[in-house]
Order: sequence, then C-alpha cells, then structure tokens
Amino acid sequence: MGKFIKAKSLAKMNKKILLCSALLVMYYLLSAQVHKSPSGEKILKKGMVITENTKIKKGIYKLDGDQGFGEPVILIDGYKITVDFNNATLQGSNNKKNPDEFFGVAIIISSKSSNVTIKNLKAKGYKVALLAKDVTSLTLENCDFSYNYRQHLNSTQEKEDISDWMSYHHNENDEWLRYGAAIYLRSCNMPIIKGCTVTGGQNALMMTNCNDGLVVNNDFSFNSGIGIGMYHCSYNEVAYNRVDFNVRGYSDGVYNRGQDSAGILVYEQSSNNSFYKNSVTHSGDGFFLWAGQTTMDSGQGGCNDNLIFGNDFSYAPTNGVEVTFSRNKILKNRIFECDNGIWGGYSYNTQIGGNQFRNNNVGIAVEHGQENNIYNNLFFRDKVAVKLWARKEQPADPIAIGWGYAKFRDTRSRNYNLFLNSYNENNTAVDAVRTDSIKIFGNYFSHTDQLLKIDSTVTNIDSTEDDSLVDKFSNDTTIIETPFKGTVDPFRGRGILNGRKNILITEWGPHDFRSPVIWNTNPVDTSGIMQFDIKGPKGKWKIKSYKGVDSFSSKSGNLPATITVRKLKTERTDIDIQLEYSGEEVKTPFGETIQKGKPYVFSYKKFFQPIDFTVNWFSLDTAIYNPIKTGELFAANVKMRPVKTERAQKLDYAWWGGLKTDEGQFTQFITVAEGESNFQKGDYELGITWDDAVRIYVDNKLVVDEWNPSKYTFDESPHRQVKLSLGDGKHLFRVEHLELGGFATLSLKIKRAE
Repeated sequence: MGKFIKAKSLAKMNKKILLCSALLVMYYLLSAQVHKSPSGEKILKKGMVITENTKIKKGIYKLDGDQGFGEPVILIDGYKITVDFNNATLQGSNNKKNPDEFFGVAIIISSKSSNVTIKNLKAKGYKVALLAKDVTSLTLENCDFSYNYRQHLNSTQEKEDISDWMSYHHNENDEWLRYGAAIYLRSCNMPIIKGCTVTGGQNALMMTNCNDGLVVNNDFSFNSGIGIGMYHCSYNEVAYNRVDFNVRGYSDGVYNRGQDSAGILVYEQSSNNSFYKNSVTHSGDGFFLWAGQTTMDSGQGGCNDNLIFGNDFSYAPTNGVEVTFSRNKILKNRIFECDNGIWGGYSYNTQIGGNQFRNNNVGIAVEHGQENNIYNNLFFRDKVAVKLWARKEQPADPIAIGWGYAKFRDTRSRNYNLFLNSYNENNTAVDAVRTDSIKIFGNYFSHTDQLLKIDSTVTNIDSTEDDSLVDKFSNDTTIIETPFKGTVDPFRGRGILNGRKNILITEWGPHDFRSPVIWNTNPVDTSGIMQFDIKGPKGKWKIKSYKGVDSFSSKSGNLPATITVRKLKTERTDIDIQLEYSGEEVKTPFGETIQKGKPYVFSYKKFFQPIDFTVNWFSLDTAIYNPIKTGELFAANVKMRPVKTERAQKLDYAWWGGLKTDEGQFTQFITVAEGESNFQKGDYELGITWDDAVRIYVDNKLVVDEWNPSKYTFDESPHRQVKLSLGDGKHLFRVEHLELGGFATLSLKIKRAE
C-alpha cells in the first residue's frame, strides 16, 4: 500500500512538472514574439528574448528591471547574431530619483552564447546595464551605458567619510556587483569592446576571467569608481581609450585619498596584458595593480608581465601607477603631479624606463623591491625622484594577519640598477634606506639639491659604467606602435583640464564640466570670507536667491568667474545660494539635456548643526563581557570609569590601531556621546558611519539600531541614513558605539532633508 501511494504521488508530481515546463515554454515563446514596427524593426518589450539578427526601432523604452541580477529586461541568446539597437534607449528605475536607488539589469547575454555583436545601444537607470557570463567572442560596439548606478558619497570638501572607501580585493563570487557596473563580463573570452561610452556612473567596464580581449577607442570618464577593472584576466589589449576622472576621495589642498578608485584596476593573477596609449588622468590611482590574495597567502604568482606603455597617468590624488608584489614593464608613460608617480611596493624584476615624471611628491617609490631596473627616465621638479627603502622588520606572524608573502619570499630591498636617468630641479635625486646593492651610473643631474641621500643601512653602491646593461634594455623603450586601425587620439584636448585642482568631487562623484558649478575654493578657511569659482560651459550667470551669506563681490557675470561672499555669524551654518545659468547646451549631472539658451538652476548648499556633546570612552574586553551578545553596554552592577573624556560639537572620528589615551592604547572600546542642541522645525536627514556597532537615540527614542556587526561581511565601514522630523527647540542625542578591534570609525552628520 505504501509503495502504491508513493507511486501515485510521484505520478501527480510528474504531471505538475510537465505542466510547469509547458507554461515556462509558452512564457518564453510569448516573450520572444516579434514585436515589429511597419518598417520591420522590432519594438522592445520587457521579457523579450532575442535569438536572431535584429534591428530595433529607435525610441526611448521606459522598462524597469527586476530586483537582483537574474532577470533582465531583454535576454539575448544566440550564435553568430548581431543586434543593432539603432540608438534606442533603455531607461530603468523610472520611479527613482537618485542613482544609488537604481536597480535591475537591462541586458543579459545568456550563458554559452557566442559570436554575439551588440551595437548602438543606450541604457541608463540600471544597477547593471549589460551583463554577460560564459559568452565567447562577444562584441560591444558604439554603445552608451552612461548614468547608471552610483553610490551617494558622504565625504565633504572639509573631511572624508570612511564609508566612501571601496574594496575590490575579492570577486570569486561576483562581489563587485554590489557596486553595479555599466558592463560586467565574467568568463567571456575574446571580447571586443570598442567605441563605447560610460560617464556619470560608478564602474564602467568590469571583467573577471576574461582573456584574449580587445578594449579600444572607448571613453570611460567621469565615474566615481573604476574605469576598467580586471580580475583573473590575461592576454588582453587595452589601447587608445580615454579613462579620465574615475575618482573620489579628493579635496584640493585638504586631503588626497582616492578611496580605492582608479582609472584602470588590475587584480588577482591578471598577467600578460598590454595597456597602450590610454589617457588615464585625474583618477584615484591612474593604474592600480595588485597581485591578489592568492599571492599574499602563498607568495606565488602575481599580476606579472603586463606591459604598461605610452599612457598618461597624470594628476592622480594618490599614485599615477601602483604595481605591487609583481613583475612588470612600465615604459614611456607620462606621470605628472601625483602623490607618487609610481608606487612599486614589493615589485621585483620590474623595468621602469623612458617615463616622464613632473611635480610629483615622489617620482618612483619602491618598498622592499628587488632586482628592479630604473633607466632613461626624465624627472623634473619632483621633491624626491627615486625613493628605495625597507621597513626594519616584517610582521611577526604574517600568516595570522592575512598575508604570508613575507614568510615565503625574500623581502629585502636589494639589487637595483639606476642608469641613464635625468634629474632636474629635484630636492633629492635618490633617497635610499635599508637597501643593498645599488648600481648607479650614467645619470644626468641639473639644479638638484641633493644627489644621493643614504645612511649606514645602505650597502654596496656601485658607480661603474656597465655597457652590457645599457645594451640589454635599450630596445624596451623603442617598441614599435601596435597597428590598430581607425584609432582615436585619446590625448587630444587634454591640456584644458590639466592639474589636480580640476578634480571637483560632488556628492555624486567627479564634476564633468558639462554643466555649471559653484565651487568653494577655501572650504577649511575660518575667516568667514568664502571664495567661489563658477565654472562650466560659456554663458551668463546670476544670483537668484541666497541665505546664510551676504556681501557678494558680484551677483552676475560671465563664466568662468570668481566671487567672494561673507558668511553670516549664526548659531548654525545654513547656507543656500541659488544661481541661474543661460548659455550653451547643458548636460546635467544626472544626464538630462538642457537646450542652448534655456535657463538652468544650480546651487551651493552647506549645513552644520552644532550639538554640544560630552564624549566618554570606556575600555572593553569582550573575552570578559560582550555587549553584542547581551545588548547592554555594561555588565549589571558594574560601574565603569571612562579612560578618556572630551567635549565636541560634532562626532567625526577615525582610529587606526585603537584608541590612544593617557592611560594607554585600547584596541577594544566603548564610545558614549550625549548632547543637546536647539533645532528649527523641519525635516532632517541623519547619516551615521561606524565600525563595528552603533545605536542612536533622539529624544530617548531609538532611531538607529546597528548592534550586529555580522550583517556586514565586506571590508568596508557601513553608512546608514534616517529621516527625522524635529520641532522647534531643544533635542537630545545619545550615541553608543562599540569597537571590537582593528580599524574604527564613528561619524555623525545631520543635514536638511531634500
């Protein structure tokens, strides 16, 4: 009887499976039906499946994606097919205002498709514009994937917010997708991406396990994260691209952090790629190469034998080129006005030749490098041209802290060849510490204050001429140009925005100069006189309204312009300057086009509500008592004495290595901040950045409860925003914060709600 019931149930189940399968087939057949215009061009519908050569009817298709990354608006599935979107626009997230709310995937190329060409497509308003996995010979041509997802930035001109730091160190499980992407490719061999544009987003082209590809003639500029990213990618050619202003974490003259943004990112065993004649200026790092966690753990492998040739990596807030734990060639590049022109930590057998360095803090900086050749470079007005050094010791237990490289590899600073370089107006030509065996000869020095700065830790300096060494490397800086056809000069017109001063980071990323902006040029000045540049397309501007300031040096004029105003002395800072522009066509920061001659309103706003906080810090040992588990700050019947106390009008802290006090340094600690302030009636937005746990009470009501650090698995400090409606008068604030070890931060901001 039991067997009969089981067989009967199984038969019913099979019928259900067959019915579901039939319904699924009918759904996809209906989805794939040809929606044609009278001209024979297809009309896009959500859920459409394209399986053959197709031309799309031009138009704007407002089609929202689904949450997540599994279901696209349009699925393309085929072999040897071309889909010409005919400059049609897919527009997603149509009920959302801000880019950090965008969701869904516009286009997915199905797995195992091959020889697929997508051209003349525009897609905006999505978390990911185009996603492809396991597609061989995919070509993307003349597509515009601008104005898709990007994070809201919490840093200001006065101070960076740690939550804006990104982490790309892992992508085995598509972790990069949390930041969105215009183009996301995984395991797509022989891809061709040419003539495509991405601006006004966060990440442009992100590739994982993609080999033998070509990325040429693209413009991936003015994004807030990464221009081109590679992870486990080898034998690709990246040439003649404009990859400028992929940057965040910069305020001119105040801080230059970059926050792990980069023009080109090369991570985790990506080798034998060539990067040729790309313009990669004004990015967090111009070129950021890291061997990967595999190498950090084992000491093996790396991102090796990449050729970085003929590019411009100037005006990076941090490093023009960063290459670490690997072996590469860096030849004939232009690197001006960076913190470090080249940072080569733990680089070995690396060739750095024929490059031009100018006005960098350090031209070439290499920590723990070995057997590197630095030759035929031109240094001009770098404070230090070449800096070589090693730390006194490596971490005592490198395996325990997450990198075993020093356990498995020789990490001494040794065996450098520095020859035929030209040093001009440098404070110091060569600065070396704890380095052995430096061969230095045939160099030219002009108006350099100090030629060689060394101490007793530097051994075996050899100045003997070595013709065999010169002959060995003489051909590397005269490589014949790669014969690409129909290339566009990515450097044309680059002089217009020369200098790091033109990196203007707004709350949505780098300003692109296609719309007017009023920019405070003395953000940390306390004199009360505020200076502004008004920049943008040619045209006229005028002040429409203002509050919180007076005494304008001018209230109208032509762009560009410089004005000064006086900040009013009030209890709180509440500045709002509204301006109107009329002139050339404007492309707004969110991609809207304002026709020539039409008025466009832009503004400067600044708000600061001081709160009179008393901040107390207490020592913590979670082995004895863990507030995360109990939910209570302190154990019952235990009265804690603070190890540090201070008064503050704002909470904005970051701790590296623990809390430092007169009583010592504490890696685990509790922060309790209590304060009050008089508010004007209105709607406000409270933003909090923390690490590891935080709770916030306003008028004794719990408004933020983030007491579970395990919710946040990435190496990032989270940020959360909540809306508050406050009445006139005094309001009370209490902030409770826990640090469990490692890096710590606590930053509270309050602003008027939009």
